[in-house]
Amino acid sequence: MFHAAGQRAFGENYVQEFTGKVDQLADLADLEWHFIGPLQRNKTRVVAERAHWVHAIDRLLIAERLSQQRSNEMPALNVCIQINVSGEESKSGVTAAQAPALAHAVAALPGIQLRGLMCIPEPTQDAAELGRQFSQMQDLLATLNTQGLALDTLSMGMSADLEQAVAHGATLVRIGTALFGARPAKTTA
Repeated sequence: MFHAAGQRAFGENYVQEFTGKVDQLADLADLEWHFIGPLQRNKTRVVAERAHWVHAIDRLLIAERLSQQRSNEMPALNVCIQINVSGEESKSGVTAAQAPALAHAVAALPGIQLRGLMCIPEPTQDAAELGRQFSQMQDLLATLNTQGLALDTLSMGMSADLEQAVAHGATLVRIGTALFGARPAKTTA
């Protein structure tokens, strides 16, 4: 349905669901696949072989594995460094202070192309706090560009806050809930 309407970029948070959807829709060669969730080192190969984008680089080891596992015949894998902009312990990502060192190290790797930054802000109804977090991302991207990086992507904002994210420079927004509905709750047996 969404492909027929012109949507070409799709993302997934979980490796198993990502690979299943990529395989299921393999006949649609014009799709662009984004892997958005945390990535464990033992699952980097399938993402390196199938994704066009990885949004959640939170340590150099993951970027190095993606670089090594990306085929030379494929275009460079677009990546974003995940920033823990809210400082929540439950969230992945590096701090803004850690970002420059990681960004320069990732940018030097072959087979991947550092395109920008990604964040998942604190879930809040406080528009000023949300704006502060998005503004921090915008400022960090500008700072990294003054350090010689050519970054053009801010992956931030989801269905509930996309307008504010776009107002603060988001170039990629993740609107799965608005398109597909809420993810079913996981049940435990």
